[in-house]
Amino acid sequence: MTARKAYDDAKIKEDSARLTASQDSFTELWNSLKSTFPKLFGEATYKSWLSPLAFKEFTGGRFVIAAPTAFMRDWVSTNCSKKILELLQSLNSIVLQLDIVVDKTLKIEKILATTPNGAGASISSSSSFVEGEVIGSRLEPRYVFENFVVGQSNELAHAAALRVAESLQVHFNPLFIYGGVGLGKTHLMHAIAWHIKTCHPKRRVVYLSAEKFMYQFIRALRFKDMVSFKEKFRSVDVLMIDDFQFISGKESTQEEFFHTFNALVDQNHQIIISADKSPTDLPGLEERMRSRLGWGLVADIHPTTYELRLGILQSKTEQLKAGNIPVSVLEFLAHKIASNIRELEGALNRIVAHAGLVGGAITVESTQQVLRDILRANDRRVTIDEIQRKVAEHYHIKVSDMHSAKRTRTIARPRQVAMYLSKILTEASLPEIGRKFGGRDHATVMHAVKKVKELMQEERSIGEDVDLLQKMLRS
Repeated sequence: MTARKAYDDAKIKEDSARLTASQDSFTELWNSLKSTFPKLFGEATYKSWLSPLAFKEFTGGRFVIAAPTAFMRDWVSTNCSKKILELLQSLNSIVLQLDIVVDKTLKIEKILATTPNGAGASISSSSSFVEGEVIGSRLEPRYVFENFVVGQSNELAHAAALRVAESLQVHFNPLFIYGGVGLGKTHLMHAIAWHIKTCHPKRRVVYLSAEKFMYQFIRALRFKDMVSFKEKFRSVDVLMIDDFQFISGKESTQEEFFHTFNALVDQNHQIIISADKSPTDLPGLEERMRSRLGWGLVADIHPTTYELRLGILQSKTEQLKAGNIPVSVLEFLAHKIASNIRELEGALNRIVAHAGLVGGAITVESTQQVLRDILRANDRRVTIDEIQRKVAEHYHIKVSDMHSAKRTRTIARPRQVAMYLSKILTEASLPEIGRKFGGRDHATVMHAVKKVKELMQEERSIGEDVDLLQKMLRS
């Protein structure tokens, strides 16, 4: 053996020993850190989600840990990974990032598998973590039934969603949930999928947006793989399509979905759909598809009430463990941010983060300062009440005429104009607009909107009136 070869062999052994020692030290670091998790994250979270995690390797600044399933990996990534990385970096500054991979060889010994909604499922064997199968888009762990605040505006949609999730029988097919942006449609869709995944793990669920359905359909056409596409979507127990409005006007995609719909209904398999409008109001939808979508239960989510917004804020405060927020601040937010739930929760997150990073007490005054851009935007939003006042003033009638049963042209025409403006200037649903106009139904509002559109084309004066009123309301 040459001197050079002997030197190289010795160097390799030395590097290997150093690497082994390094990996061993990181294993010790992980085990030491993991022993603090029950206190840091809580005993239930530790037993259910963190106990099975194992150190994998450290390389190039990446601290890699493994979870037994993709389900567990995703939950830990969303809920705990940021805190774990901070702790690792506080103990060893060369840790740059935390990666969580799946290692199906890991076992779980007799633990309680607590799902994100708090339900428990006992696992008594040493087999891999039991999980239902949900194919498609990733589910948000926060969007479960227990975190959904129910009020008058969403109680029907919530009850229907819960019935579909809990039952193995098909009570209405499809379940069609619709409402404006940020009112909770996606939350309910995810909650249904989580519940099925937890309580009926053998059921096969596909959940994805209409846009992704269309993309997969186009891809199947391009690569001449329609057989696989049809098999994927027609062999599931539950098909969930979010944001169905994106299919409107797409004739080929509608055609394929129509046949998929019929195939699943024939097999008595559940279909759940969400959209921003009801089937009757979705533009560019074929009449036969519109008819199919109305077969089951159509449940709308109305704009939130003050009481519901306040309840949502109180629930969110508990989730954030931000007990130092005065009730007066929550009431202020519930009054000022009435557009949608997403923006409301975002505002609360911002004031909590600001207080944590900058310090200082959370007050109505500090909230006004931190959220000045959001509050300005909401102050500019038009309400149905404001529309009714402006239109009544313009046409020299009483605001009470907007709610009355009077049908004289001098009253009916301004009322129709007000309904039209309510439709295009607010996020209110047609049923909500109807209720604001003396309890009229959504068909009456639809007729009013259509009539005003026609009049704007036929009568110049109506078009000028509507343009002027829009400018006044938006200024």
